[in-house]
Amino acid sequence: MIRYAITDPNYFTLKSIQDISKNANMILFRDKITTNYPQKALKFIKEAQKYNFDKILLHSDINLAHRLNVNNIHLTSSQIDDIPKARELNMFIIASTHSKKEVLKAQKMGANMITFSPIFDTPNKGKSVGLEPLKELKDIIDIPIIALGGIITKEHIKLIKDSQIDGFASIRYFI
Repeated sequence: MIRYAITDPNYFTLKSIQDISKNANMILFRDKITTNYPQKALKFIKEAQKYNFDKILLHSDINLAHRLNVNNIHLTSSQIDDIPKARELNMFIIASTHSKKEVLKAQKMGANMITFSPIFDTPNKGKSVGLEPLKELKDIIDIPIIALGGIITKEHIKLIKDSQIDGFASIRYFI
């Protein structure tokens, strides 16, 4: 099962990467409030490379990821049209999605994997949709689909695993 940790400046420090590495096999540096994302991203990458993550990703900045030689990017749902640009740079691409239309478009554009949210209740993310839409989407797409949103307990993880979804992404679960 894919276990994808997403960082948030409200909960995350570089020192927490070691603890996160014990439970996650992928990690994303996401900080929407910093004024020095490139410098923080570089420090994050150097620290994360000390651990056994399958993928270390940057959030939304394709050019920065390429410059820093990360080659793994997580694009927002408003960046789905940028997937071909990331493909040209031979990047591994995860796209955030919130509807069947976005899921199908992200796959068609060449995403390697998608997140779908919000699955469970999560602050400021709208009405949760539960696992049923994920199960339906899994049957019509050929790329891994990751549950995202409000995943904070082992019970949530068990529900996802029992649903045969490819994995989950979370901020708070890994803290």
